[in-house]
Amino acid sequence: MGTDFTGLNMDPTISARDIIIFLAVMAVIIGVLILVNAAKKGPSKGGKSSSSGGSLGGIFSTFTLHRIARNIGLNNAQVKMLDFIFKTDGVTDPEKSISTPALLDRHFRRAYRALEQSSGSSEEVQKKLGLLFSTRNMLENSPIGSISSTKQLKDDTLLNIAYGKEKFEIAVVSAKEENLAVETPKSILGSQVKIPRGTRIAVIFFTKSNKGFSFESRIIGYGSLKGVPTLLLAHSNQLRFLSQRRFRRKQSVIACFLFLVYVEGSGKKQKLIVDKRRTAGSIADISVGGCSIKTMSPIQVGAKFKIEFMQKDTNVAALGQVLRTNRTGVNTTIHVKFLRVSQKSMNIINAFVYEYAND
Repeated sequence: MGTDFTGLNMDPTISARDIIIFLAVMAVIIGVLILVNAAKKGPSKGGKSSSSGGSLGGIFSTFTLHRIARNIGLNNAQVKMLDFIFKTDGVTDPEKSISTPALLDRHFRRAYRALEQSSGSSEEVQKKLGLLFSTRNMLENSPIGSISSTKQLKDDTLLNIAYGKEKFEIAVVSAKEENLAVETPKSILGSQVKIPRGTRIAVIFFTKSNKGFSFESRIIGYGSLKGVPTLLLAHSNQLRFLSQRRFRRKQSVIACFLFLVYVEGSGKKQKLIVDKRRTAGSIADISVGGCSIKTMSPIQVGAKFKIEFMQKDTNVAALGQVLRTNRTGVNTTIHVKFLRVSQKSMNIINAFVYEYAND
């Protein structure tokens, strides 16, 4: 028995238009999928490749980079520098690179070497290197790529906990257990401090990339792990990103000389006079913002010095002011804030701190 279509009154013109619209939409969808796939894979044979998978040529990778850059607060010049850095190392997944410090430093290290070997005047090269490091420092201080849970803590990470008026520095024994196992805090006499179960405590710690975090926890109990008496803390998924030192700092042992600087005159006629006599010291840690120096000479807080030291056969100089001092036996450790540093010296210090100049 047949079906009667006579009462349907179908319009063949409308049906054809609907089919054309449908095919057009499908073509657009297929085109978008092809673009997405190409952006993920990067260029084929002959294209520059890396562990990230190719060059930053895909439109979606570029959009991702600019979105992340805006969230971090990079200015236009820094965005262009970051784009250059990623293209230099063939990056297709900027989000992964920015959230992985080791990978990010690899990209910056290669771009640093490319800029050092580029043509142009010394002043232009130093200016570009300064922009490279300002961009890296902005990424260093962003929460992107931060850990989100105490379960991601590495063994031996140092935690600072506050209990009442007391503060203790303890190391993580293991974060892979049901609870966070840390060293049992000790008093200045070396005896274990037993904090009552259920007590809520505040915890602060810094990662190896110098990013600071805080979280709240509570005491679950006590135990022993890896032969170490442990304090068990409740894990936390609510880590708060802290502001950190403005610049990355690196431990060091660098011989230096200090020249006392006097101020003569006042107003527009003020001049800085560098004393020819020098004091020997050793830089214990350094950043582009300042350093700590060990010396056997007595140094006053507030004193200004010209600091000179050698780095890879290049003389580095900076004008600094002593913020505070610590006396330990015959040595005095002075903490110095840099007041004036040339662009070239800043780049040399940054290259040392980030280890970009290593062969």
